[in-house]
Formats: sequence, structure tokens, C-alpha cells
Amino acid sequence: MLEEIGLKRIRLDLPFRLNHVNCFLAEGPTGWIVIDAGLHNEQTVRRWEEELQGLEVSDIYITHYHPDHFGYAGGLQQKTGAKVSMSQTDAEDGLMAWEDSFLSTLQANYKKAGVPDKTAIAMADNTGSFKPRVTPYPEISHYFKEGEKVQIGKLEYEIFFTPGHSDGLIVFFNKEKSVLLSTDHILPKITPNISYWFHGDPNPLLTYFKSLDKIKQLDAEYVIPSHREPFTNANKRIEEIKAHHKERIERTLEAIQQEGTVHDVCKVLFPFIETIHETRFAVGETLAHLEYLRFKGECKRELVDGKYVYFV
Repeated sequence: MLEEIGLKRIRLDLPFRLNHVNCFLAEGPTGWIVIDAGLHNEQTVRRWEEELQGLEVSDIYITHYHPDHFGYAGGLQQKTGAKVSMSQTDAEDGLMAWEDSFLSTLQANYKKAGVPDKTAIAMADNTGSFKPRVTPYPEISHYFKEGEKVQIGKLEYEIFFTPGHSDGLIVFFNKEKSVLLSTDHILPKITPNISYWFHGDPNPLLTYFKSLDKIKQLDAEYVIPSHREPFTNANKRIEEIKAHHKERIERTLEAIQQEGTVHDVCKVLFPFIETIHETRFAVGETLAHLEYLRFKGECKRELVDGKYVYFV
């Protein structure tokens, strides 16, 4: 299917449990288009040099600001002279999330979440350690708009905004062939991380549910994700993801029957976390579920001795 629609998958290695990201390469109207760039590290630089040898890259499309997608955008832009396009929301987040003005607030926020001091420091340091993997920052040439049409390979796609995994995440949909480039909005086997990162949308899980319902209206048959393998029947997978979050919401409510901090609930929801990097994602997702319940009026939150405590 990928070859049929003129899309080449570039599978880049990642140094995490989720050990790869799918980037893409296709011919466009004025040159070659790169969709997402991977982390800025030596392996990524070498791989793109191999893949782009002899090709003129006109555009780099970034689906969202997370490091495994946004990281090498600036470096690749400097090498190719290509235009970089992404949503304005995630362009702004990408230029903020690894700067001292934001990083300096993380440790205090993790402490409010009930994270022990030593772990809170390590988590903040882990975030800051990504700056070399996301710089140089790209110069954004164009902000994508909802409903915009772009030619990628042999098909024309419409851009849909699907916030949740990030506040400015986009996907691409071709109605004729019912093909969805789902980026990190819908993934097979695993569920996208939906976290509150102490900035932006205060209720990302509710926003994600709305985005799932929005894409369900498309009834996409063939789905090409940014992690793992292409699959069919987007709506079936959407319902599976919603069921997963419903179960996690119920477990979150159970965990605060006797009240608890974000960190307390996190240990219940994610008992097998292995690294500081994974702890950041687990705390962020736990916080998103707690805030979803709080905004819905199903739990309350109070600041007690410098820590937020949630209770029903």
C-alpha cells in the first residue's frame, strides 16, 4: 500500500522502550517531502543522508513537537534549505519546552504532584537533557491550517487538527483511498500517551476524546501510524482506545477513594515503570486522568503541605 500511494517509510531507531519512529518520504509538487525528522543524533543524521542522497527536499512537515518527530527538523532544514511546516500551537511549544524559562518550573511542579525530591530533580533533568536532541530549532516557514490540502506522493490529503497527544497534533486524510496518516493520534497495539505537561491544554484527555470522535467520522479504512505497522479499520481501533481509557479512568477513581497525590495514583496505574524517562510519561498521563475527573466534577483537589491531594 505504501508503494502504491507513493510513500516511503523511514523507520528511525529511538533509545527508549518504544524503540522506533516512522518518518516518511514522498515526492511533492516542487521537490521531495519529509514527514517528521526523528531525534537529532548521529544515527538519525547518517540515515537521512543516505535516504536523501541525490534528492532535492522542498518541504519538511512536522506533525507535532515531541522530540522523536521535531528533533532533527532544524538540522535537516539547515542541510537542505527546505521549508518547515507545522501547526502554530506545536511550533510555539517546540520552541518553549526545552528552554530554561519552562524547565526551571518543572521541579516545583513535580513536588506538587507528590514526587519525591530526588526523583523530581531527576525528572526535570531528564527533560532538559533532550535539548541537544531538538536543536538547532527550525525556522517555521508555514503554519498548517485545519482543512488545508497538501499533495504527498500520489495522493492529496486534507489536514485535520487532532489535539490530545500534543496540543497541536495534525493528521493527514485522503478521502478517495480512505487513507489516514494517523501520526501519534491513533496507534496499533499501544495507546498514545495523553499527558498534562504543566503547560497548554488543562484537560488533554477530554480534548483527545473529542479528537477521536472527530476522526471516527472519517471512517478511515487504511491507517499509517508513526509507530509500529500500518493497519486497517480506524474506527475499531478508536473504540479500543476509548475502552482502554474508560478502564483507566475507573482505576483512577478507585485509587483516590482514600485520597492520594498524583504520585500515589501513578504507582497504582503504572506499577512496572523502569526508567526516569518512563516515570515522566506515567506522571503526566496520571495527571491528565485526574484532571479529567476533576473537570468533570467526579473528584476534588486540595493543596496540602505543598502537595496536591485528589479525593472523591
